[in-house]
Amino acid sequence: MDSQTKTEDCHGWAARDSSGVLSPYKFTRRALGRDDISIKITHCGVCYADVIWSRNIVGDSKYPLVPGHEIAGIVKEVGSNVQRLKVGDPVGVGTYVNSCRDCDYCNDDLEVHCEKGRVSTFNDIDVDGTVTKGGYSSYIVVHQRYCFRIPNNYPLASAAPLLCAGITVFTPMMRHNMNQPGKSLGVIGLGGLGHMAVKFGKAFGLCVTVFSTSIAKKDEALNLLVADKFVVSSDQEQMNGLSKSLDFIIDTASGDHPFDPYLSLLKIAGVYVLVGFPSEIKFSPATLLRGMRTLSGSATGGTKMTQEMLDFCSAHKIYPEIEVIPIQYVNEALERLMKGDVKYRFVIDIENTLK
Repeated sequence: MDSQTKTEDCHGWAARDSSGVLSPYKFTRRALGRDDISIKITHCGVCYADVIWSRNIVGDSKYPLVPGHEIAGIVKEVGSNVQRLKVGDPVGVGTYVNSCRDCDYCNDDLEVHCEKGRVSTFNDIDVDGTVTKGGYSSYIVVHQRYCFRIPNNYPLASAAPLLCAGITVFTPMMRHNMNQPGKSLGVIGLGGLGHMAVKFGKAFGLCVTVFSTSIAKKDEALNLLVADKFVVSSDQEQMNGLSKSLDFIIDTASGDHPFDPYLSLLKIAGVYVLVGFPSEIKFSPATLLRGMRTLSGSATGGTKMTQEMLDFCSAHKIYPEIEVIPIQYVNEALERLMKGDVKYRFVIDIENTLK
């Protein structure tokens, strides 16, 4: 069907300018291709990326902008070449919807690092030249390679945050062999990413210590998330008591913070992984060199690892802590997210509230 004759049959919420205020918006999705899947969206997680691009913080936002890259839903139609998924299957879509599928990274199932550039789920240019629009919408059309099978009986609302928050911490934990029972893990920051790092750490059999600037998070860290220890990072006595005691650290904090005090908590040859996004990183080279330590970074993950994570969460009954909201509350939710006022991930009930 010619695009000019298509009707605007996709309902969503979009930002029209850098105020970031979202409101109802109708638009047209691209036609279903032979390798595509059309997904009825039931839920979409709310990520800080939605704030960043809705408000043009990076400076490259393309309006009208429909955010959302933690998508869960049901297959409603498949292209003629699609074999592994069928109508009615529960599926997810994460932070990207295309890549070159030919470079070394794509061939190694690391499409997120595609040499020619991945195509982001929203605010990017799709294969048909249109701007990609995300999961704050009624349905989406995606190449089958970038769709993930959500295990049966795993709640779709819980699956959504795994597609960004979950895979962002799961990928480096697997890459650095953190799935070793008895080892020790420190988690800096207890938000959407941090609470998933705690859950994965406990499932791996690690001794998990949570570091936070606020004593207010102690009860939930120890009792809800079942961390083994909780440390207020400004308490020098507590910090000194953990010197050279940790095998791994996952740093999820995006606010600027010192690195040396945390690096000194690693054992010899310990690994420090940064998944947050502070404006700068400063540390003494001696902290790395004298301890033979490793400082690494990571962002989301490839398709193979994402599917493995979904299967792992289902098998081990790992569920994000979520607050389900109607789409009409999304502007308030984004404001609360900016203030850190969420435990621990907002998830939009698209199916029942987007009309």
